[in-house]
Amino acid sequence: MPTHHRLPLLASLEKRTLVEPRHESKEYQGHTQKEEPRDLVQIGDLARETGKTVRAIHLYEELGLLTPAARSKGRFRLYDRDALLRIRWIGQLKELGFSLGDIQTIVREWERVESAPGAMKRMRQVYARKLEETREQKRRIEALEEELSASLQYLDTCDVCDPQRLLSACDCCDLHDKGQDVPELVAGFRANGERVVSLARTPLQT
Repeated sequence: MPTHHRLPLLASLEKRTLVEPRHESKEYQGHTQKEEPRDLVQIGDLARETGKTVRAIHLYEELGLLTPAARSKGRFRLYDRDALLRIRWIGQLKELGFSLGDIQTIVREWERVESAPGAMKRMRQVYARKLEETREQKRRIEALEEELSASLQYLDTCDVCDPQRLLSACDCCDLHDKGQDVPELVAGFRANGERVVSLARTPLQT
């Protein structure tokens, strides 16, 4: 992974040191007391640095999305730099529209793939599909942005309308260009039941 994706912990985290290397249980099998001390923090510090709640971090652990690096002598969970990166990764996937269940499935599928190329291929498939969905969502948002802009521009003309003019007279407004299309976000206010609004640009779609 490129180094610019490995976001460093803040200074407050980097000053903390390992209380006890992870060797207490099978969960941390393979790590011995001969390991060099590393910077570890407790869950409260991790929550503050990531902007998450302690409960959210516990939930990530319950779903198998996050694993403590070690435990202190008092059996408190301790986390290393990778935990911060992992939580940010989870946050980015959630912003892309993935639920925690979706992320859990992705992680499980990743762990089941034995070969590195196979795992990377699977990751690429997931991200490629999400990229296309994101682009489609972007197109919809841009269309809504144009509609909102046109509506505001149309409504700006109404500022000079006679305050005594009745709302029913808006159907034959003489302040707007006769050939100007009425944005649907404006024309929609005038549509009611089976009534056909002649000023509407296009028929309502279901």
